[in-house]
Amino acid sequence: MIRRWTDRGEPPTALGIRDRRSQLTIALVAFLLGVLVVVQLRNQTGGSALQNKSSQDLTNLVGSLNTENDRLRSEIAGLQVQLDELRADHAIGASSVEQIQAELARISAWAGLDPVAGKGVTITVSGAIDSTAVDDLLNELRNAGAEAIAIEDIRIVARTAVSGAPGSLDVDGFLLRDPFHIRAIGKPETLVGSLTRAGGIIAQLAATNADVTIDVQPTDDRMTLPASRQDLVPDHGHPRV
Repeated sequence: MIRRWTDRGEPPTALGIRDRRSQLTIALVAFLLGVLVVVQLRNQTGGSALQNKSSQDLTNLVGSLNTENDRLRSEIAGLQVQLDELRADHAIGASSVEQIQAELARISAWAGLDPVAGKGVTITVSGAIDSTAVDDLLNELRNAGAEAIAIEDIRIVARTAVSGAPGSLDVDGFLLRDPFHIRAIGKPETLVGSLTRAGGIIAQLAATNADVTIDVQPTDDRMTLPASRQDLVPDHGHPRV
């Protein structure tokens, strides 16, 4: 086999590889030069946009920018005022809702819809007392400032009725045992003083019911009275708005 050699004494394959490398190098350099030229032209074009404007045009442009900035500042100030007003309204609204909820909870508790806790007095009644005497005790407690009253576990509300013969009294369907307890929440010393004063309700009941014993004790600890078992929603009356 006869091999052909170049003038430099190299095989043809080595020469071809060297030529291809040279061509790739030239192409890469040309590409980089083209990119640099394009970037330079763009920079010159962008910079000449303002350079070609007259002094009057530049003055008008600056004035327009200042006017736009003033308008944006005015809008920002207006939005800030609205934001402050919304925050104030929200704070007032939240405070009003909290006050209404607190007032509603207080009314519900004292009306008998919810349990209520506090200091007061405990009255222990022993003997065959009649329903009228029990009603007199309850009225005396109310007049003395009792805020909530319960007989055993029955909360006393406007519809509560005490009925039955002495020794077998009934409170809203609950039979009272002997003895039974009446608990009232209020200022202890005021309630005790009103019940036990000379000529007061206990003295009157003792004079007419010799076999009845009524003992009144203030409570140093908070006691809890249950909510009413009755449906307190009126059947015929409606709130007037």
